[in-house]
Amino acid sequence: MRKNSITCIALFALMASLHLQAQNSKPFRILKTFHIASSGGWDYISVGPGNNRLYVSHGTQVNILDKTTGDSVGVIENTTGVHGIAFDKANGKGFTSNGRLNNVTEFDLKTNAVITQIATGENPDAILYDPFSKMVITCNGRSNDLSVIDPVGNKVVATIPVGGKPETAVSNEAGKLYVNIENKNEIVAVDLKTYTVEAHWPLAPAEEPTGLAIDRKTNRLFAGCGNKLLAIISTTDGKLVKTVPIGNGCDGAAFDAGTKNIFTSNGDGTLSVIHEKSGDDFEAPVTVTTKRGARTIAVDEQNHWIYLPTADFEPQDPSVKTRPKMIPGTFQILVVGQ
Repeated sequence: MRKNSITCIALFALMASLHLQAQNSKPFRILKTFHIASSGGWDYISVGPGNNRLYVSHGTQVNILDKTTGDSVGVIENTTGVHGIAFDKANGKGFTSNGRLNNVTEFDLKTNAVITQIATGENPDAILYDPFSKMVITCNGRSNDLSVIDPVGNKVVATIPVGGKPETAVSNEAGKLYVNIENKNEIVAVDLKTYTVEAHWPLAPAEEPTGLAIDRKTNRLFAGCGNKLLAIISTTDGKLVKTVPIGNGCDGAAFDAGTKNIFTSNGDGTLSVIHEKSGDDFEAPVTVTTKRGARTIAVDEQNHWIYLPTADFEPQDPSVKTRPKMIPGTFQILVVGQ
């Protein structure tokens, strides 16, 4: 009986491995486009915690969509300058970082009703919930610090200076936080037990880190950088493991633990896909055509879809360096998969 059990386990593992190989061999393409007919800018996008919802930052509000069909299922208003959305599933709460209001909106995940607003540092940008400390953390771009929020007491319990502009943060879910410092070309490691910075890790030759993702099993960080490089860093000692070429205008990075694929969303209209064979071995990047402006990203690890917000833009004079103007009413979410 034991021999048969071992054989079955080995066969199952082999089948799972073959399925994963077949899945990764399929080309990525745009599967669907969800349209949101309203004006306004955008930033991050987030897949909800097991509620089949997609949360989309959009101007002065957050649009909530059915993640499969794109149908509207709600709106969270009065989030002017919203950047990101985070979730405390245990307490049934969601949080938005409102850059122009210098606060966080707390809302009920079931009803979408706003519970309260919590003052933070200046221009809160990226936001996340850390399951180790059970805190919500914002990256405050103008005050160069992090706000640590108690989601039960609804108040800031700590402010952590990071010595530069914090763009994005990820947690190892074991007491450490890693933060991209965009204007210093480095990653800061933060101890969430003491709420202090314990290390500054340079990223050269990579510059201007924006998107950040993590593989907690291999202890690797993936930082999408402004000079068309993905920097791969060890969370153990902060050493640069490797750099990989990616598209131009990266503002988001994501990792799918199920497929071991790393993604960077690039504003030039491409998605860079790098497969992690091991913590030290990565396949050559694959470039997927998306759409200009699709520079932020969310990955759904249940269906392995990638969500990219963008819009249509007016023609631009090549001599002008500013971003082209969005055509009102063309905001959309690209759904990419295999």
